[in-house]
Amino acid sequence: MNNAPDHCLSLLTSCKTLKILKQIHASLVKTGHHSDPFFAGKLILHSAVTVPGAVHYARRFFLNFPNPDVFMYNTLIRGFSESGIPQNSIFTFIDMCGKSLVPPDSFSFAFVLKAAANHGSLRTGIQLHCQALIHGFETHLFVGTTLISMYGECGSVYFAKKVFDQMREPNVVAWNAVITACFRCGDVKGARKMFDMMPFKNSTSSNVMLAGYAKAGEMELARKVFWEMKVKDDVSWSTIIVGLAHNGFFDEAFAYFRELRMIGLRPNEVSLTGVLSGCAQVGASEFGKILHGFIEKSGFNWITTVNNALVDMYARCGNVGMARLVFRSMLHKSVVSWTSMIEGLAMHGYAEEAIRVFHEMEGCGIRPDWITFVSLLYACSHAGLIEQGCNYFSRMTDVYDIEPTVEHYGCMVDLYGRAGYLQKAYDFVCQMPITPNAIIWRTLLGACGIHRNVELAEQVKPRLFDLEPDDSSDNVLLSNIYAVAGKWKDVATVRRSMTDQKIKKTPGWSMIEVDRTMYRFVAGEKTNKTTAEAYEKLKEIIKRLRLEGGYVPEVASVLHDVDEEEKEDSVSKHSEKLAVAFGISRLCKGRVIRIVKNLRICRDCHTVMKLISKVYGLKLVVRDRSRFHSFDDGACSCKDYW
Repeated sequence: MNNAPDHCLSLLTSCKTLKILKQIHASLVKTGHHSDPFFAGKLILHSAVTVPGAVHYARRFFLNFPNPDVFMYNTLIRGFSESGIPQNSIFTFIDMCGKSLVPPDSFSFAFVLKAAANHGSLRTGIQLHCQALIHGFETHLFVGTTLISMYGECGSVYFAKKVFDQMREPNVVAWNAVITACFRCGDVKGARKMFDMMPFKNSTSSNVMLAGYAKAGEMELARKVFWEMKVKDDVSWSTIIVGLAHNGFFDEAFAYFRELRMIGLRPNEVSLTGVLSGCAQVGASEFGKILHGFIEKSGFNWITTVNNALVDMYARCGNVGMARLVFRSMLHKSVVSWTSMIEGLAMHGYAEEAIRVFHEMEGCGIRPDWITFVSLLYACSHAGLIEQGCNYFSRMTDVYDIEPTVEHYGCMVDLYGRAGYLQKAYDFVCQMPITPNAIIWRTLLGACGIHRNVELAEQVKPRLFDLEPDDSSDNVLLSNIYAVAGKWKDVATVRRSMTDQKIKKTPGWSMIEVDRTMYRFVAGEKTNKTTAEAYEKLKEIIKRLRLEGGYVPEVASVLHDVDEEEKEDSVSKHSEKLAVAFGISRLCKGRVIRIVKNLRICRDCHTVMKLISKVYGLKLVVRDRSRFHSFDDGACSCKDYW
């Protein structure tokens, strides 16, 4: 029995699930070692930091432990800071400060400042900064560096630079932190200026510049930094490849990928997941398939994060079948794995299957996080499952103690709004315990557009426009609501207001991948060889749809002061129609045509896609701003509930 505690500690090192953690805890209780601060600290550390979804278990154990020490407090603060509810980290820190016997140390501040950063709360960050000064950590390099990072994450480059300027002897880590803060706040020139001023640089400094330029879309500057680097490590290669992929330079990203392999360096999981994420963003499924083949051949398919990225990539590229296949073949599934699969099914309209996967996840002992519930509520809202959605919203707090975020409230507003319960959605927003943001009001305005409720739209309009008066999509949506209702004077007022305020309409664009090359179509752009081919094919398609499918353009929202021919011409030039026409022209028969669109698909385009799938016998998949539409034999996966 004397060796039992040591045996429990050795088991902890290999423990991966909450179920086994509870068994180890039970063994410590049997021997009476659960009350020993050393063993208790180890148990809290493992449950808060190592085992996924076990931070709440750590909290319960912590609350029942008499006189927890600074290590236990710091561990719980750290665990919550890295979870989906970082605000609990701040509450734990406040509790710690309230008990004078356990004063915070430098680690306490490092972890809680990270929580403030993850929570995006500048106000909390400033208050924590004041506490750091009170406790005498103003000259502490570690705390100062964390403060710089926090201010950068919270969008205040001014305060980040101020903290840096007050440092007596900033080291290279502090310099790198302030450069990162500049990039995070959009101060690209400021980041370059700080980089040039650095008295000493390391490879991390160059990688910070490389990553910053790539995230800012400054790929020319990113390439320059990359080729000027004397030593390029795997981080450098990963960053340039991921940056190129995320910015749409897939041919170049693949060329760098090949070169990386030619010089003998192996791509790491960061580069692979990053490039797969880039593929997911723009729907580059062919490029993603090549990467999948490489992953299988190179033995990366055992890495959970890589598989998670594959599931997400296939789902977002419209191939939910392959997403299922990868998911089911995974040996180890994390909460991210389950959530990615639920989200993928939800996006494609498979709400019932998404719910089944959620229950399967619970059965495997995996604790869902706040993102899981966002995906689940999203599935319910897009399938009209009102009762189930309300059920899961309540269960999230009652069973899993997850505090609803603005994303969860947004899903509930969408759930009621799509189903036509507009007044209930409006009342729900007004009764929310947190202040509704522009996304919440925009969701409600969108529901007013779907159900053509002008009266409620006019109530929502001032709330939304107070928050984001310059958003072109809101103005266009409101204009369309008025147009469909025949209120042309109001349409003119909205459009005049846009002109006066110099608000430009966000152009609609659509992308399609043909022979591993991404083609982008923008409504009304200058004609080139590619668009000319698309327009020519589209004319032929529309003519055939009129003859064989009885197509009549839906022009209700088009300006009333132009003739019918001009109205029809206006809706015919939408980018998704051009992309599909180009796909029909170029892709071989039998291939699924997959389109990615930046805005919500309009009713007329939705009708055209259904007719094309029937008349041409094609399968089309369109990913718009909110979901997937899979068209086959004249029907859509959304069942016209969108």
